[in-house]
Amino acid sequence: MKDDVEKIIDWENTSPKQVEIPFKPARVLLQDFTGVPAVVDLACMRDAMNKLGADPNKINPLVPADLVIDHSVQVDVARSENAVQANMELEFQRNKERFAFLKWGSSAFHNMLVVPPGSGIVHQVNLEYLGRVVFNTDGILYPDSVVGTDSHTTMIDGLGVAGWGVGGIEAEAAMLGQPMSMVLPGVVGFKLSGKLCNGVTATDLVLTVTQMLRKHGVVGKFVEFYGEGMGELSLADRATIANMSPEYGATMGFFPVDHVTLQYLKLTGRSDETVSMIEAYLRANKLFVDHNEPQQERAYTSYLQLDLADVEPCVSGPKRPHDRVPLKEMKADWHACLDSQVGFKGFAVPKEEQDKVAKFSFNGQPAELKHGNVVISAITSCTNTSNPSVMLGAGLVAKKACELGLQVKPWIKTSLAPGSGVVTKYLLQSGLQKYLNEQGFHIVGYGCTTCIGNSGELDESVASAISDNDIIAAAVLSGNRNFEGRVHPLTRANYLASPPLVVAYALAGTVDIDFDKEPIGTGKDGKSVYLKDIWPSNEEIAEVVQSSVLPDMFKSTYEAITKGNPMWNQLPIPSSTTLYSWDPNSTYIHEPPYFKDMTMDPPGPHGVKDAFCLLKFGDSITTDHISPAGSIHKDSPAAKYLLERGVAPKDFNSYGSRRGNDEVMARGTFANIRLVNKLLNGEVGPKTIHIPTGEKHYVFNAAMKYKAAGQDTIVLAGAEYGSGSSRDWAAKGPALLGVKAVIAKSFERIHRSNLVGMGIIPLCFKPGEDVDTLALTGHERYTIDLPSKISEIRPGQDITVTTNTGKSFTCTVRFDTKVELAYFDHGGILPYVIRNLIKQQ
Repeated sequence: MKDDVEKIIDWENTSPKQVEIPFKPARVLLQDFTGVPAVVDLACMRDAMNKLGADPNKINPLVPADLVIDHSVQVDVARSENAVQANMELEFQRNKERFAFLKWGSSAFHNMLVVPPGSGIVHQVNLEYLGRVVFNTDGILYPDSVVGTDSHTTMIDGLGVAGWGVGGIEAEAAMLGQPMSMVLPGVVGFKLSGKLCNGVTATDLVLTVTQMLRKHGVVGKFVEFYGEGMGELSLADRATIANMSPEYGATMGFFPVDHVTLQYLKLTGRSDETVSMIEAYLRANKLFVDHNEPQQERAYTSYLQLDLADVEPCVSGPKRPHDRVPLKEMKADWHACLDSQVGFKGFAVPKEEQDKVAKFSFNGQPAELKHGNVVISAITSCTNTSNPSVMLGAGLVAKKACELGLQVKPWIKTSLAPGSGVVTKYLLQSGLQKYLNEQGFHIVGYGCTTCIGNSGELDESVASAISDNDIIAAAVLSGNRNFEGRVHPLTRANYLASPPLVVAYALAGTVDIDFDKEPIGTGKDGKSVYLKDIWPSNEEIAEVVQSSVLPDMFKSTYEAITKGNPMWNQLPIPSSTTLYSWDPNSTYIHEPPYFKDMTMDPPGPHGVKDAFCLLKFGDSITTDHISPAGSIHKDSPAAKYLLERGVAPKDFNSYGSRRGNDEVMARGTFANIRLVNKLLNGEVGPKTIHIPTGEKHYVFNAAMKYKAAGQDTIVLAGAEYGSGSSRDWAAKGPALLGVKAVIAKSFERIHRSNLVGMGIIPLCFKPGEDVDTLALTGHERYTIDLPSKISEIRPGQDITVTTNTGKSFTCTVRFDTKVELAYFDHGGILPYVIRNLIKQQ
């Protein structure tokens, strides 16, 4: 312990040397899409303990676990005053098994708080309610810190709480008292100066910061913000920047506690006594930043700076969050995307096809679609719905548009999904909700919606017009992710924008517009209306925020949370609170095979012999590609499984909602309809070549053929493999498919640790080498010769990969710490925890 503390104190010398440290967070945060598999795993671990003759109740969180049921709003009903109630009833109808299982978990496991459905998005609830900043446990004070099973856990860093996303597997081990082994990170100092110009939003700032940090290279590092510009940023603005840490690649983007933090704690209903305790503790431990005192120069690994006055309005897209486009260049950029070859910034539409018009009938009225027309417009996601300035700014845009006589076209699917009930209270208090309603932005529910792929279906006439005419339709959302196939299968262009810009693009009806020069539409007086005519000033927004966002709103909202709601309170749960009674007919909750035939002896390390390549990828394969969260395609292996069990297509729900069923999720692995597998020579989709026969199959079916023949498989990939959400199923799924190793140019931090947690070997090509330079076709057979004793393997060592064609190359084994090697020796992190708990009895 003393050595670990000294390594941290001497971080300037130790962090470049990849020094390993253990870390125990003060608490763990779970959201329901990742929380369900976490509770499934804990229930399975109890079964395994029981079968091995040990006390199953040893599987109980030692570290407090806050579980928020939030990812549960599929936007079936949008433009309707009763959308919230209608969507909520549909969610309970579809997901009652999942909800009942989590309710069982809240009584079965001690030290676990479950926040019921309909309360808000996990990260906003964490910011407004769950975040402690300083813990007080029986009179012992210590800083709040958190790891969460969603990558946007980093939002809490805006509140001065150290937090980041981890895989569900790692989080479960942390809950059970297992220290997290991590390499001491470098810290990038990001200096902010000046203030934002009029008309520039926090979203514009975060998209700018995201692009800067992604270019700088901050994967695996901490980013700390400092400088005189900090005082110009509200807590909500800071949280918006911290939230998008995964998009710029950092482990966290941290804002130290200062007077702005304390003001926010009071605003959100924390007591004066609690806030005083927090300030006194942090000041005593030199963790408080007082901007009234001279600031000491801090030492960082590297430095960046930004004058806030240089930030300009922008969006990001059409396929990645860090592809920022200044608003004034949007029209030109869109046309460049139409021209360019298929890629992150290209659609390869022939010149003669670019002005194509698809005419259709919508509710008996004539309508038309062109490339770039907006069909989904969503104010959504924790990133922005926690920020009153951009939410009220969107309301002001809607109000001004209504007054001038502009109207959103009825075939655009508009929705508003606040991250907590507080947002509704201040939108109503301000009188702006009625104008949002008039433009079609009714509240559809409280939780993740379009940003996670829960867009719901488009109207059939719109969907047909897009499909039949191959229209590149657009979605504009205030989210943080816009990877291909995520938002909706039929929107190939997806742009991230601030909530006010979401409303503006909905009014314009297209992304093919220069807002500086072209009108949004024609007002009721027959005159052209431009963006500047409906855009509120910073002063207007600040005035509405000041008068509408009140402390009592937070108090009353969160007092009601613990009482649940009638639908939640009426859910029946099994009587046993030790072992779960698995229902073999359930298509939502299923006992996975992770601990089948487990013994007390670890299986030991395994190499790979004569493995086939299951898939061959290029760069930037995300966890959305590996394990999609959105809709289940009607022809997919997962759909076939559900149909065979009597589930009608209308009740398929999403992959995200079925994460408690390994059978569905294994079939959903690599099922993204935009998957580009280079074994298919240009064809896009969730299929691969079964190398021995040369036959084309869905990935799941090919994997099962390999497994049935006793043949191992590997995956070949490019840079940034596994970027995106901290989705544990992106590691669990490949493990169930029989994948033994992934060889990539580089890995996203969380995904690499998830692979280790599931016993899959992560390997990196040497610098300057990759699939192309080594001329690997993917039709070879691969042997990875690892030593048979764990003591003979060391973190980061080089090993040789040989192929049956006589080609061999060197890779680095990405077990980064000795603890990770121990996990691999045990066949994964959870078997390691079980064996350790039994030994301690």
